[in-house]
Amino acid sequence: MVQSQVGTGGTDGLVSIPALLERNVAKFGASPAYREKEFGIWQSWSWAETASEIEALALGLINLGVNEGDFVAIIGRNRPYLYWSMVAAEMVGAIPVPLYQDANAEEMAYVLDHCGARFVIVADQEQVDKVIEIQEDLHQFEHLIYLDPRGLRKYDHTHLHQYSHVQAQGRAARDEWIGELEARKAKLDYDSICVMLYTSGTTGKPKGVVLSNRNVIETARASSKFDDLRLDDEILAYLPMAWVGDFIFSIGQAYWTGFCVNCPESPETMMNDLREIGPTYYFAPPRVFESQLTDVMIRMEDASSLKRRMFDYFMAHAKKVGPDILDGNEVGMIDRLIYRLGDLMVYGPLKDTLGFTKVRVGYTAGEAIGPEIFSFYRSLGINLKQLYGQTEATVFITAQPDGQVRADTVGVPSPGVEIRIADNGEVFYRSPGVFVEYYKNPESTADTKDADGWVATGDAGFIEESTGHLRIIDRAKDVGKMESGAMFAPKYVENKLKFFPDILEAVVFGSGMDRCVAFINIDLTAVGNWAERNNIAYASYQELAGHPRVLDTIQAHVEAVNVSVAEDKMLSGCQIHRFVILHKELDADDGEMTRTRKVRRRIVEDKFEDIISALYGPSGEISTVTEVTYEDGRKGSISATLEIRDAAVRDVTQGIAAE
Repeated sequence: MVQSQVGTGGTDGLVSIPALLERNVAKFGASPAYREKEFGIWQSWSWAETASEIEALALGLINLGVNEGDFVAIIGRNRPYLYWSMVAAEMVGAIPVPLYQDANAEEMAYVLDHCGARFVIVADQEQVDKVIEIQEDLHQFEHLIYLDPRGLRKYDHTHLHQYSHVQAQGRAARDEWIGELEARKAKLDYDSICVMLYTSGTTGKPKGVVLSNRNVIETARASSKFDDLRLDDEILAYLPMAWVGDFIFSIGQAYWTGFCVNCPESPETMMNDLREIGPTYYFAPPRVFESQLTDVMIRMEDASSLKRRMFDYFMAHAKKVGPDILDGNEVGMIDRLIYRLGDLMVYGPLKDTLGFTKVRVGYTAGEAIGPEIFSFYRSLGINLKQLYGQTEATVFITAQPDGQVRADTVGVPSPGVEIRIADNGEVFYRSPGVFVEYYKNPESTADTKDADGWVATGDAGFIEESTGHLRIIDRAKDVGKMESGAMFAPKYVENKLKFFPDILEAVVFGSGMDRCVAFINIDLTAVGNWAERNNIAYASYQELAGHPRVLDTIQAHVEAVNVSVAEDKMLSGCQIHRFVILHKELDADDGEMTRTRKVRRRIVEDKFEDIISALYGPSGEISTVTEVTYEDGRKGSISATLEIRDAAVRDVTQGIAAE
C-alpha cells in the first residue's frame, strides 16, 4: 500500500466551484478564462467577464423557476456558454448533468428520466429536436433552453427559451433575485453536489456518479500541484463535456489554477485550432494519439523518398535517445547533437504540425495506449505521461511523475490516494476523490464502495515492489485462462495491433479456449489512402475490408504482433491463430461501443456469435447478416461473406513459427 497526503481543503473558504470563481475574479479578474473560435475569430472572456455571464444566467435560471436540488441537463459540444451553464446551475443550488452530444434519443431519454431533469440546456436545433422527440416520456421535464437560435424561429416557444434571453431576463431582474442567489451560494459547502456524471455503460445501463465539491476541488488541488499547473497554462477543451476527464480539466483544474480553457470552432477545425492555441497542458485518449500518428504515417507515405529516408533515420535515433533526453538522463554528446539536428529537421516541424510545440504536460488515459505509440510521442520530446482513473475517483487514481515515465505502468498513486491489491489481483483505491454514490442505485454503490471508502476498480493489476508503480493487466472480468492454463489478457494484444495505422480497432477472444482469435476493423482513412495510391477502386468500407491485398497486409500485422507477444512468457498464449476483418466498423449507435469509444465486449460477442464460432471451426469463410443503424436513426441490415485467415504463431517452446 502506498499513500500520499493532501491538505484538508475547505479551511480557506474555497468550498465550491462558485467560491473558486469569486477568488479568481478577485485575484486575476483580467486574465483570460475562456476562448472560443467563432466564424474564424477567437473570442475571449476574462475571469471577471466570465463571472458576469454566469451570474446573469444563474439569475435567469432562478427567474425561470429552477429550485435547489433540481437537475439541469446540459447537452452540446464544448462551448464556454455550456461550461458557464454547469457553474450557474451549481450556483443556484441545482445539479448539472452533462450528456454526450452524440447520444441518440433513446440514450438521452434514459438519462433525463433517470435523473428527473426539469430543465435542459442545449447547444442547437439538433439537440432541441432530440429532446422534443422524447419529451412525452419525461414526466418531470418543464423547460428547454437553447444556445444557437438558427432553425428554431417557428418552434413553439411556450417552454422553449433562448439562452441569451434567459440571461437578459436575469440581468433585468437582478435587484429582485440577487439576494436569493447570494443566499443559495452561501449554502454551498464541501459536501454539496458539484456535478453528476453518467458512466459509459460498458456492461449495462449508465450509472449516475454523484461528485461533491470535496471530490472535485481536492482532486483539482492535488493534481494541479503534482504537475505544477499554472495561471498561464492553456488547454484545448474538445473532449465530451459529459466525460469526467473534461470536467476535471476544464472546470476543476481550470477554476483551481485560473488557466484558460480554449474551445475549438468545430470538431472539423479542431486540429487547426489546436495548432493555433498551442496548449501547454494537453489530454487525449489513446484513440486520438493513434489517429494523429496514422495521419503522420499517411503523409510520410506520400512524401518523397529523400524525406522518407530522413524521417526514418531521425525517428530511429529519437526512439533510441529521445526519452532519456526528455527525462534528463545522461546521453552522449554526439547523440545529443544528432537529436538537435533531428529536432531542426523533423521533430520540431512535426510537433508544430501536431500542435504540440508548447506542450509541457501531456496525458493519455481512458484505456491502455500501445507502447510503440507512447514511445513515438515521447521520442519527439513531448512530455506525454499516463494516468489511471475512473469517473468514481474524480479521474485520478495513479499518475506518472516526471522522470518516472514508462509505457508499461500507469504510475504511482496520485496525491491523497491509497491503493491495495486484492487476493484475486483486483485493484482497490480510496481517496478524497471517491464519489458520493450512484444516484438511485444503493445496491451498486454498496457493491463498488465499502464502508471504509475502498472502491473496486474492476481492473486487475499489481504494484511493482521496486518502483511502487502500478501495472494494469486488463479488466478483471476480461482476464481469464486459456484451456492450457495460460493467462488470457485480450487488451494487451489489442493495443499492440492498434499500433499499426491500418488497424482502427481489434477485439481478441480466447478465454477458456485452446487458441485466440480476433476481429479487426481497418482504419478507412489509412487504408483508403493506400488504395488510392495503388489505384485500387472501392465503393465502401465493406468492399475495401475484403480486398485480398488488405487481408494480406493485416495478416502481416497480426503475425508481427504474434512475434512480439511470444516474447512475453506470461502472455505468450495470447497469440492470434485466426482472424477476420469485420464487414462494418464497430459503432456506438449500434451499441457495440460506448460513447467514449470503449468496446462493449459482451455485446460484440453476442452480436457476432456466428463469426466467432466460424473462427474456431474449420471453414475459411463465413456468411453473415448484421443489423446496423443509419445516421438518421433508421435500422437496416448488411450481408457479407467474410474470409477467415490463419496467422502464423510462434512456438515458444521451440522458438519457431507454426501454423
